[in-house]
Amino acid sequence: MSVRRTTRERQDARTGLALVSPTLVVIGLVVLLPLAWAVSLAFQDIKLINIRYAGFIGDYTLDNFREVLGASGFWTSVRTTLIYTFGSTAGSILVGLIAALAVRKPFRGRSFVRALMLLPYVAPVVAVTFVWSVMLNPQFGVVNDWGTRFLGWSEAIPFLSQQSTALLTVIVFEIWRYYPFAFLFLMARLQAVPHELEEAGLVDGTTPLQAFRYIVLPQLIPTIGVLFVLRFIFTFNKFDDIYLLTGGGAGTEVVSVRVFDFLTARKDVGAASAQATVLAVILIVFIVFQARVARRQREVGA
Repeated sequence: MSVRRTTRERQDARTGLALVSPTLVVIGLVVLLPLAWAVSLAFQDIKLINIRYAGFIGDYTLDNFREVLGASGFWTSVRTTLIYTFGSTAGSILVGLIAALAVRKPFRGRSFVRALMLLPYVAPVVAVTFVWSVMLNPQFGVVNDWGTRFLGWSEAIPFLSQQSTALLTVIVFEIWRYYPFAFLFLMARLQAVPHELEEAGLVDGTTPLQAFRYIVLPQLIPTIGVLFVLRFIFTFNKFDDIYLLTGGGAGTEVVSVRVFDFLTARKDVGAASAQATVLAVILIVFIVFQARVARRQREVGA
């Protein structure tokens, strides 16, 4: 029996490997191979004009990393990236949670409201950034028009070109655009929370706020943790939103914009790859740290 079982297990393992091998090949060709090539370029003196001669093997050097890490504005861009990422991630999850709680109970038109909440997420990024740019324009934007007419502003505010407001405006845009992502996850999790627990708590005299804090919220924490990691990864690498709104100016230059500038303005492929590699290392450090924290929380909870 043990011999037959071992043979069957080997056959099952070979069958499973055969089934997943096409996916592994695609991942290797589409993800791992370009990633390895990009990392190798980070250690070579490669410009856009001679990239045709670049390969995995070359004259490796650390000059690109010395140039990138010692360049003026690099660590400022890292700090800006972290502020932008944490603010956008936490804000989008908070707004998504509020939206999910608002449509949790049935009411007339709930399906339409749910569909309407997804509009910022499914709309083309070029279209929504253009609309926001027009709305916030200090000369003819509707926001400044209402502000000066109804809110008592003494003058129009250049939200996207002023150092004190540009980064906050971009964070608000990111929250508005991606809160539906958190809304979908949290709404699905709220539907699975037993209403009997809340009803029992209310019968025992707890307030709705206490019922949410001690009954509903603890069951949402794992989902919020997963959401935070996913949104942090997506936002940390974000490029198009900031570039379309501000072009990286007025204190909104994140590392991904610097990578683009090094590649297009300076035609320096090696330095751009070095910056992208540093960005990836920072992200990996965060993911490892978050995974350890989550594991400790599970151990404490167990």
